[in-house]
Amino acid sequence: MLNKKKTSRANDWRRQGQERYLKGVSLIFRDYYPYRQNWDHDHCEFCGAKFSLKEGDLHKGYSTKDGYHWICNKCFNDFKNEFKWELEQPQ
Repeated sequence: MLNKKKTSRANDWRRQGQERYLKGVSLIFRDYYPYRQNWDHDHCEFCGAKFSLKEGDLHKGYSTKDGYHWICNKCFNDFKNEFKWELEQPQ
């Protein structure tokens, strides 16, 4: 039987200091929309997955209330307990 060692979230390659600006924030699960009129995409704050209105990119995810920071489903599920995110309903 193989001994599978679980990787610590503290050593996860996706961690890049996001706790400084994402810990304990409120998030909304919603359709992607560009933060600014001249922006055509955003990236997941953890893994870099691309959000855009184009085919093949992510079209839904978790964002901060202002829509500036986006998080994909996988990263949301992987980090939600540690980051203690609150979910809000879209308005």
